[in-house]
Amino acid sequence: MINIEAYREYCLKKKGVTEGFPFDENVLVFKVMNKMFALTDINEFEYINLKCDPERAILLREEFSGILPGYHMSKNNWNSVYTNSDVAPKLVYELIDHSYNMVVKSLPKKIQKELEEME
Repeated sequence: MINIEAYREYCLKKKGVTEGFPFDENVLVFKVMNKMFALTDINEFEYINLKCDPERAILLREEFSGILPGYHMSKNNWNSVYTNSDVAPKLVYELIDHSYNMVVKSLPKKIQKELEEME
């Protein structure tokens, strides 16, 4: 099981990442270059919504009971990864990386270059 402090720390170590509460005081959102890649309810920390390649999302949902279509998100492009489930912490971190990388790849080339140049 992953805890919220480790999750937050992991996300913030990535280049170009900011955190905020754009929806309400409970939903912590992580963005890379102003585009969302991860969010969770800080009071419950029951699941993390993560962007996912649509084909991989389906495979993950079939393999793990703790990965479901993204709650309140596009079911095609987002998964809800439950923190206290059959999803190992190592896979949760891999899925955070996958989400981050998907968003980075979707950014305009100019923004990607800015991100690469960050310390």
